[in-house]
Amino acid sequence: MATATTLAETTHQPGSSPSGLLVVLTPLPPEALEHTISNLAAAFEGIPLQVASPDPLPPVVSESPEFHAFTYTPAAPTPGGWLLTAADFLNSYKLLQEHGAQCCLLLGPEAQSIAPGALSSLGAAVLSGSADLAVPRYSLGPRDGLVNSAILYPATRAIFGTRARYPLAIDLGLSRKMAERLASAAQKFTAAGQNAGLLWPVSDAAVAGMSIVQVEFGSRALPPPDSMDLNTILAQVAGSLFADVESKAAFWQRARLTSSAKPAAFSEEEISRPELPDIQPMLESFRLAYSNLHEIWSLVLPPNSLLGLKKLSQMPPASFRMPDALWARIVYDFILAYRLRTINRGHLMGALTPLYLAWVASHLRLSSGTGQDGPAAESHIEAMAAVFEADKPYLVSRWRWPDRFNP
Repeated sequence: MATATTLAETTHQPGSSPSGLLVVLTPLPPEALEHTISNLAAAFEGIPLQVASPDPLPPVVSESPEFHAFTYTPAAPTPGGWLLTAADFLNSYKLLQEHGAQCCLLLGPEAQSIAPGALSSLGAAVLSGSADLAVPRYSLGPRDGLVNSAILYPATRAIFGTRARYPLAIDLGLSRKMAERLASAAQKFTAAGQNAGLLWPVSDAAVAGMSIVQVEFGSRALPPPDSMDLNTILAQVAGSLFADVESKAAFWQRARLTSSAKPAAFSEEEISRPELPDIQPMLESFRLAYSNLHEIWSLVLPPNSLLGLKKLSQMPPASFRMPDALWARIVYDFILAYRLRTINRGHLMGALTPLYLAWVASHLRLSSGTGQDGPAAESHIEAMAAVFEADKPYLVSRWRWPDRFNP
Protein backbone atom coordinates (compact mmCIF):
# COMPACT_ATOMS: atom_id res chain seq x y z
CA MET A 1 0.00 0.00 0.00
CA ALA A 2 1.30 3.43 -0.88
CA THR A 3 2.37 5.59 2.01
CA ALA A 4 2.73 9.34 2.32
CA THR A 5 6.33 10.46 2.21
CA THR A 6 7.89 13.86 2.65
CA LEU A 7 9.62 15.11 -0.46
CA ALA A 8 13.39 15.20 -0.25
CA GLU A 9 15.50 17.93 -1.81
CA THR A 10 17.99 16.64 -4.35
CA THR A 11 21.44 17.97 -5.12
CA HIS A 12 23.66 17.22 -8.09
CA GLN A 13 27.26 16.30 -7.43
CA PRO A 14 29.63 18.20 -9.73
CA GLY A 15 31.25 15.97 -12.32
CA SER A 16 28.59 13.26 -12.21
CA SER A 17 26.84 12.17 -15.40
CA PRO A 18 23.37 13.48 -16.20
CA SER A 19 20.70 10.89 -15.47
CA GLY A 20 16.96 10.59 -15.15
CA LEU A 21 14.18 13.01 -15.85
CA LEU A 22 13.56 16.44 -14.38
CA VAL A 23 10.04 17.88 -14.35
CA VAL A 24 9.85 21.65 -14.01
CA LEU A 25 6.51 23.03 -12.87
CA THR A 26 5.20 26.55 -13.21
CA PRO A 27 3.23 28.12 -10.31
CA LEU A 28 0.23 26.09 -9.15
CA PRO A 29 -2.26 26.45 -6.28
CA PRO A 30 -1.59 23.99 -3.39
CA GLU A 31 -4.33 21.49 -4.25
CA ALA A 32 -3.41 21.53 -7.95
CA LEU A 33 0.27 21.04 -7.09
CA GLU A 34 -0.50 18.05 -4.90
CA HIS A 35 -2.60 16.47 -7.64
CA THR A 36 0.11 17.11 -10.25
CA ILE A 37 2.80 15.50 -8.11
CA SER A 38 0.59 12.46 -7.50
CA ASN A 39 0.05 12.11 -11.26
CA LEU A 40 3.79 12.38 -11.87
CA ALA A 41 4.52 9.71 -9.27
CA ALA A 42 2.04 7.39 -10.97
CA ALA A 43 3.32 8.19 -14.47
CA PHE A 44 7.00 7.54 -13.71
CA GLU A 45 6.91 4.81 -11.09
CA GLY A 46 10.30 3.10 -10.97
CA ILE A 47 11.99 5.78 -13.09
CA PRO A 48 14.49 8.22 -11.52
CA LEU A 49 12.50 11.44 -11.31
CA GLN A 50 13.13 14.91 -9.95
CA VAL A 51 10.31 17.43 -9.68
CA ALA A 52 11.05 21.15 -9.32
CA SER A 53 8.32 23.50 -8.12
CA PRO A 54 8.44 27.21 -7.34
CA ASP A 55 5.71 26.65 -4.72
CA PRO A 56 5.94 25.04 -1.25
CA LEU A 57 5.66 21.29 -1.58
CA PRO A 58 2.89 19.15 -0.08
CA PRO A 59 3.39 15.54 1.04
CA VAL A 60 3.16 13.12 -1.86
CA VAL A 61 1.92 9.55 -2.11
CA SER A 62 4.74 7.48 -3.61
CA GLU A 63 6.36 4.09 -3.13
CA SER A 64 9.42 4.89 -5.22
CA PRO A 65 12.70 5.79 -3.50
CA GLU A 66 13.79 7.30 -6.83
CA PHE A 67 11.14 10.01 -6.68
CA HIS A 68 12.43 13.31 -5.33
CA ALA A 69 11.17 16.85 -5.43
CA PHE A 70 12.37 20.25 -4.38
CA THR A 71 11.40 23.88 -4.43
CA TYR A 72 13.37 26.31 -6.52
CA THR A 73 13.82 30.04 -6.62
CA PRO A 74 13.52 31.16 -10.25
CA ALA A 75 16.75 32.54 -11.67
CA ALA A 76 14.54 34.71 -13.89
CA PRO A 77 11.28 35.67 -12.16
CA THR A 78 8.41 34.19 -14.13
CA PRO A 79 5.44 36.47 -14.81
CA GLY A 80 3.00 33.54 -14.74
CA GLY A 81 0.03 33.64 -17.09
CA TRP A 82 -1.37 31.29 -19.69
CA LEU A 83 1.69 30.59 -21.87
CA LEU A 84 5.24 29.45 -21.30
CA THR A 85 7.59 32.42 -21.37
CA ALA A 86 11.29 33.13 -21.79
CA ALA A 87 11.76 33.00 -18.00
CA ASP A 88 10.33 29.47 -17.86
CA PHE A 89 12.82 28.20 -20.46
CA LEU A 90 15.79 29.88 -18.79
CA ASN A 91 14.80 28.48 -15.39
CA SER A 92 14.39 24.97 -16.82
CA TYR A 93 17.87 24.84 -18.28
CA LYS A 94 19.50 26.20 -15.13
CA LEU A 95 17.69 23.52 -13.12
CA LEU A 96 18.85 20.85 -15.57
CA GLN A 97 22.42 21.99 -15.06
CA GLU A 98 22.16 22.18 -11.29
CA HIS A 99 20.42 18.85 -10.76
CA GLY A 100 22.08 16.71 -13.39
CA ALA A 101 19.12 15.32 -15.33
CA GLN A 102 19.51 14.17 -18.93
CA CYS A 103 16.23 15.72 -20.09
CA CYS A 104 13.24 17.55 -18.72
CA LEU A 105 9.52 18.13 -18.98
CA LEU A 106 8.33 21.70 -18.71
CA LEU A 107 4.67 21.75 -17.70
CA GLY A 108 2.54 24.86 -17.99
CA PRO A 109 -0.38 26.22 -15.96
CA GLU A 110 -3.14 23.83 -14.84
CA ALA A 111 -0.79 20.86 -15.15
CA GLN A 112 -2.99 19.00 -12.64
CA SER A 113 -5.36 18.20 -15.53
CA ILE A 114 -2.74 16.16 -17.43
CA ALA A 115 -3.40 12.41 -17.16
CA PRO A 116 -0.54 10.14 -15.99
CA GLY A 117 -0.56 8.35 -19.35
CA ALA A 118 0.04 11.61 -21.22
CA LEU A 119 2.85 12.56 -18.85
CA SER A 120 4.43 9.13 -19.32
CA SER A 121 4.28 9.39 -23.13
CA LEU A 122 5.80 12.87 -23.15
CA GLY A 123 8.60 11.78 -20.84
CA ALA A 124 9.29 8.57 -22.75
CA ALA A 125 9.87 10.51 -25.97
CA VAL A 126 12.83 12.41 -24.52
CA LEU A 127 14.07 9.73 -22.10
CA SER A 128 14.45 7.28 -24.96
CA GLY A 129 16.59 9.74 -26.88
CA SER A 130 14.23 9.55 -29.86
CA ALA A 131 13.41 13.26 -29.68
CA ASP A 132 15.08 16.52 -28.76
CA LEU A 133 11.67 18.14 -28.57
CA ALA A 134 8.43 16.36 -27.66
CA VAL A 135 5.23 18.34 -28.20
CA PRO A 136 1.69 17.35 -27.26
CA ARG A 137 -1.19 17.00 -29.65
CA TYR A 138 -4.06 18.10 -27.44
CA SER A 139 -7.60 16.82 -27.89
CA LEU A 140 -9.55 20.07 -28.02
CA GLY A 141 -13.10 20.81 -29.00
CA PRO A 142 -13.69 21.94 -32.60
CA ARG A 143 -14.34 25.50 -31.38
CA ASP A 144 -11.29 25.71 -29.11
CA GLY A 145 -7.82 26.96 -29.95
CA LEU A 146 -8.92 28.74 -33.11
CA VAL A 147 -6.04 31.24 -33.19
CA ASN A 148 -3.77 28.22 -33.29
CA SER A 149 -5.85 26.54 -36.01
CA ALA A 150 -6.21 29.66 -38.15
CA ILE A 151 -2.69 31.08 -37.97
CA LEU A 152 -0.09 29.38 -35.77
CA TYR A 153 -0.40 25.81 -37.04
CA PRO A 154 -0.78 26.35 -40.80
CA ALA A 155 1.84 29.11 -40.95
CA THR A 156 4.39 27.17 -38.86
CA ARG A 157 3.77 23.98 -40.84
CA ALA A 158 4.21 25.68 -44.19
CA ILE A 159 7.05 28.05 -43.34
CA PHE A 160 9.22 25.82 -41.16
CA GLY A 161 8.28 22.44 -42.64
CA THR A 162 7.01 20.91 -39.38
CA ARG A 163 3.73 19.22 -38.52
CA ALA A 164 3.38 20.00 -34.83
CA ARG A 165 -0.34 20.69 -34.40
CA TYR A 166 0.22 23.01 -31.45
CA PRO A 167 3.48 24.92 -32.07
CA LEU A 168 2.94 27.05 -28.96
CA ALA A 169 2.13 24.13 -26.64
CA ILE A 170 2.36 24.80 -22.90
CA ASP A 171 3.81 21.36 -22.08
CA LEU A 172 7.08 20.20 -23.60
CA GLY A 173 9.71 17.49 -23.38
CA LEU A 174 13.27 18.75 -23.90
CA SER A 175 16.64 17.10 -24.35
CA ARG A 176 19.58 18.85 -22.70
CA LYS A 177 20.76 20.34 -25.99
CA MET A 178 17.25 21.53 -26.85
CA ALA A 179 16.87 23.06 -23.39
CA GLU A 180 20.24 24.77 -23.81
CA ARG A 181 19.26 26.21 -27.18
CA LEU A 182 15.97 27.56 -25.85
CA ALA A 183 17.69 29.01 -22.78
CA SER A 184 20.11 30.86 -25.05
CA ALA A 185 17.17 32.31 -26.99
CA ALA A 186 15.36 33.11 -23.74
CA GLN A 187 18.33 34.97 -22.31
CA LYS A 188 18.04 37.59 -25.02
CA PHE A 189 14.60 38.42 -23.63
CA THR A 190 15.38 38.16 -19.91
CA ALA A 191 18.55 40.24 -20.24
CA ALA A 192 16.38 43.00 -21.70
CA GLY A 193 13.85 42.67 -18.88
CA GLN A 194 11.32 40.94 -21.11
CA ASN A 195 10.72 37.82 -19.03
CA ALA A 196 7.27 37.40 -20.58
CA GLY A 197 8.68 37.09 -24.10
CA LEU A 198 7.43 34.11 -26.12
CA LEU A 199 9.67 31.45 -27.65
CA TRP A 200 8.82 29.10 -30.51
CA PRO A 201 10.44 25.73 -29.70
CA VAL A 202 9.18 23.99 -32.86
CA SER A 203 10.80 26.47 -35.23
CA ASP A 204 13.97 26.57 -33.10
CA ALA A 205 14.21 22.78 -33.33
CA ALA A 206 13.63 22.91 -37.09
CA VAL A 207 16.38 25.51 -37.59
CA ALA A 208 18.83 23.49 -35.47
CA GLY A 209 18.00 20.22 -37.24
CA MET A 210 16.83 18.65 -34.00
CA SER A 211 14.31 15.83 -33.90
CA ILE A 212 10.68 16.60 -33.06
CA VAL A 213 8.12 14.04 -31.89
CA GLN A 214 4.42 14.72 -31.48
CA VAL A 215 2.68 12.88 -28.64
CA GLU A 216 -1.05 12.19 -28.43
CA PHE A 217 -1.98 13.93 -25.20
CA GLY A 218 -5.71 13.58 -24.79
CA SER A 219 -7.74 16.28 -23.10
CA ARG A 220 -6.18 18.95 -20.92
CA ALA A 221 -7.54 22.04 -19.23
CA LEU A 222 -5.99 25.03 -20.97
CA PRO A 223 -5.72 28.24 -18.96
CA PRO A 224 -7.67 31.22 -20.26
CA PRO A 225 -5.69 34.09 -21.80
CA ASP A 226 -4.55 36.86 -19.48
CA SER A 227 -6.70 39.22 -21.53
CA MET A 228 -10.00 38.34 -23.13
CA ASP A 229 -9.53 41.14 -25.67
CA LEU A 230 -8.95 39.53 -29.06
CA ASN A 231 -6.83 42.44 -30.30
CA THR A 232 -4.47 41.93 -27.37
CA ILE A 233 -4.27 38.16 -27.87
CA LEU A 234 -3.51 38.45 -31.59
CA ALA A 235 -0.93 41.16 -30.98
CA GLN A 236 0.80 38.99 -28.36
CA VAL A 237 0.68 35.60 -30.04
CA ALA A 238 0.47 36.21 -33.79
CA GLY A 239 2.79 39.22 -33.48
CA SER A 240 5.37 37.02 -31.74
CA LEU A 241 5.07 34.40 -34.50
CA PHE A 242 5.54 37.06 -37.18
CA ALA A 243 8.68 38.28 -35.39
CA ASP A 244 9.98 34.71 -35.19
CA VAL A 245 9.39 34.21 -38.91
CA GLU A 246 11.38 37.39 -39.57
CA SER A 247 14.29 36.33 -37.36
CA LYS A 248 14.60 32.91 -39.03
CA ALA A 249 14.13 33.98 -42.65
CA ALA A 250 17.54 32.68 -43.72
CA PHE A 251 16.43 29.17 -42.74
CA TRP A 252 12.86 28.90 -43.93
CA GLN A 253 13.50 30.31 -47.39
CA ARG A 254 15.56 27.15 -47.98
CA ALA A 255 13.39 24.70 -46.00
CA ARG A 256 11.56 22.10 -48.06
CA LEU A 257 7.85 21.51 -47.80
CA THR A 258 6.80 18.52 -45.73
CA SER A 259 4.18 17.17 -48.13
CA SER A 260 2.46 17.66 -51.43
CA ALA A 261 -0.96 16.86 -50.03
CA LYS A 262 -3.78 18.48 -51.91
CA PRO A 263 -6.55 20.27 -50.02
CA ALA A 264 -9.73 18.30 -49.51
CA ALA A 265 -12.77 19.41 -51.48
CA PHE A 266 -15.96 20.28 -49.63
CA SER A 267 -19.22 20.29 -51.53
CA GLU A 268 -21.87 22.83 -50.66
CA GLU A 269 -24.05 19.96 -49.50
CA GLU A 270 -21.37 18.97 -47.00
CA ILE A 271 -20.93 22.47 -45.61
CA SER A 272 -24.61 23.38 -45.36
CA ARG A 273 -25.50 22.51 -41.78
CA PRO A 274 -28.95 22.76 -40.18
CA GLU A 275 -27.55 23.95 -36.84
CA LEU A 276 -25.19 26.87 -37.12
CA PRO A 277 -23.53 28.82 -34.32
CA ASP A 278 -24.32 32.51 -34.04
CA ILE A 279 -21.82 33.97 -36.47
CA GLN A 280 -23.77 37.17 -37.07
CA PRO A 281 -21.75 39.31 -34.59
CA MET A 282 -18.51 38.21 -36.25
CA LEU A 283 -19.87 39.02 -39.68
CA GLU A 284 -21.06 42.42 -38.53
CA SER A 285 -17.61 43.16 -37.12
CA PHE A 286 -16.01 42.15 -40.42
CA ARG A 287 -18.44 44.21 -42.53
CA LEU A 288 -17.96 47.26 -40.35
CA ALA A 289 -14.20 46.85 -40.65
CA TYR A 290 -14.51 46.52 -44.42
CA SER A 291 -15.95 50.02 -44.48
CA ASN A 292 -13.62 51.55 -41.89
CA LEU A 293 -10.33 49.73 -42.49
CA HIS A 294 -10.35 49.39 -46.26
CA GLU A 295 -7.70 52.09 -46.61
CA ILE A 296 -5.38 50.31 -44.15
CA TRP A 297 -5.99 46.91 -45.75
CA SER A 298 -5.12 48.39 -49.15
CA LEU A 299 -1.62 49.18 -47.80
CA VAL A 300 -1.12 45.53 -46.85
CA LEU A 301 -3.13 43.41 -49.28
CA PRO A 302 -2.90 43.16 -53.08
CA PRO A 303 -5.91 43.95 -55.30
CA ASN A 304 -6.98 40.31 -55.69
CA SER A 305 -7.28 39.89 -51.94
CA LEU A 306 -9.20 43.15 -51.61
CA LEU A 307 -11.58 41.97 -54.29
CA GLY A 308 -12.07 38.71 -52.39
CA LEU A 309 -12.87 40.64 -49.23
CA LYS A 310 -15.39 42.77 -51.11
CA LYS A 311 -17.20 39.62 -52.22
CA LEU A 312 -17.13 38.28 -48.67
CA SER A 313 -18.62 41.49 -47.30
CA GLN A 314 -21.65 40.98 -49.55
CA MET A 315 -22.26 37.30 -48.73
CA PRO A 316 -25.30 36.34 -46.61
CA PRO A 317 -24.57 34.35 -43.42
CA ALA A 318 -26.10 31.16 -44.81
CA SER A 319 -23.50 30.90 -47.57
CA PHE A 320 -20.56 32.75 -45.98
CA ARG A 321 -17.28 31.04 -46.82
CA MET A 322 -13.77 32.47 -46.85
CA PRO A 323 -11.67 30.57 -49.42
CA ASP A 324 -8.62 28.93 -47.87
CA ALA A 325 -6.40 30.45 -50.56
CA LEU A 326 -7.59 33.94 -49.62
CA TRP A 327 -6.93 33.38 -45.93
CA ALA A 328 -3.43 32.02 -46.62
CA ARG A 329 -2.59 35.11 -48.71
CA ILE A 330 -3.95 37.40 -45.99
CA VAL A 331 -1.75 35.80 -43.33
CA TYR A 332 1.32 35.86 -45.57
CA ASP A 333 0.75 39.49 -46.55
CA PHE A 334 0.37 40.48 -42.89
CA ILE A 335 3.64 38.68 -42.08
CA LEU A 336 5.30 40.69 -44.85
CA ALA A 337 3.76 43.96 -43.69
CA TYR A 338 4.99 43.20 -40.16
CA ARG A 339 8.51 42.77 -41.49
CA LEU A 340 8.40 45.86 -43.71
CA ARG A 341 6.64 47.98 -41.05
CA THR A 342 4.21 49.05 -43.75
CA ILE A 343 2.12 50.55 -40.94
CA ASN A 344 2.53 50.72 -37.18
CA ARG A 345 2.70 47.14 -35.94
CA GLY A 346 0.06 47.72 -33.29
CA HIS A 347 -2.34 49.07 -35.91
CA LEU A 348 -1.40 46.20 -38.23
CA MET A 349 -2.37 43.54 -35.71
CA GLY A 350 -5.58 45.42 -34.94
CA ALA A 351 -6.42 45.39 -38.65
CA LEU A 352 -5.98 41.60 -38.67
CA THR A 353 -8.61 41.01 -35.97
CA PRO A 354 -11.79 41.45 -38.08
CA LEU A 355 -10.26 39.34 -40.85
CA TYR A 356 -9.60 36.60 -38.32
CA LEU A 357 -13.22 36.86 -37.16
CA ALA A 358 -14.34 36.40 -40.76
CA TRP A 359 -12.23 33.24 -40.94
CA VAL A 360 -13.74 31.97 -37.68
CA ALA A 361 -17.27 32.59 -38.95
CA SER A 362 -16.48 30.70 -42.14
CA HIS A 363 -14.81 27.83 -40.28
CA LEU A 364 -17.66 27.44 -37.79
CA ARG A 365 -20.23 27.43 -40.56
CA LEU A 366 -18.23 24.80 -42.40
CA SER A 367 -17.76 22.48 -39.46
CA SER A 368 -20.96 22.75 -37.42
CA GLY A 369 -24.36 21.17 -37.32
CA THR A 370 -24.04 17.47 -38.09
CA GLY A 371 -23.15 16.12 -34.68
CA GLN A 372 -19.72 15.30 -36.12
CA ASP A 373 -18.27 18.78 -36.14
CA GLY A 374 -14.95 17.63 -34.68
CA PRO A 375 -13.85 15.58 -37.71
CA ALA A 376 -15.25 18.16 -40.12
CA ALA A 377 -13.41 20.94 -38.33
CA GLU A 378 -10.11 19.04 -38.32
CA SER A 379 -10.48 18.11 -41.98
CA HIS A 380 -10.90 21.76 -42.87
CA ILE A 381 -7.86 22.80 -40.82
CA GLU A 382 -5.67 20.15 -42.45
CA ALA A 383 -6.91 21.13 -45.91
CA MET A 384 -6.18 24.78 -45.19
CA ALA A 385 -2.68 23.94 -43.93
CA ALA A 386 -2.02 22.21 -47.26
CA VAL A 387 -3.03 25.43 -49.04
CA PHE A 388 -0.54 27.38 -46.89
CA GLU A 389 2.15 24.90 -47.94
CA ALA A 390 1.29 25.18 -51.60
CA ASP A 391 1.39 28.98 -51.46
CA LYS A 392 4.70 29.27 -49.61
CA PRO A 393 6.55 30.30 -52.83
CA TYR A 394 4.43 33.47 -52.81
CA LEU A 395 5.77 34.37 -49.36
CA VAL A 396 9.35 33.59 -50.38
CA SER A 397 9.09 35.68 -53.56
CA ARG A 398 7.57 38.67 -51.84
CA TRP A 399 10.08 38.42 -49.00
CA ARG A 400 12.99 38.56 -51.40
CA TRP A 401 11.58 41.11 -53.84
CA PRO A 402 8.88 43.08 -51.97
CA ASP A 403 8.82 45.99 -54.44
CA ARG A 404 7.98 43.68 -57.32
CA PHE A 405 4.73 42.75 -55.64
CA ASN A 406 3.59 46.10 -54.33
CA PRO A 407 -0.23 46.25 -54.18
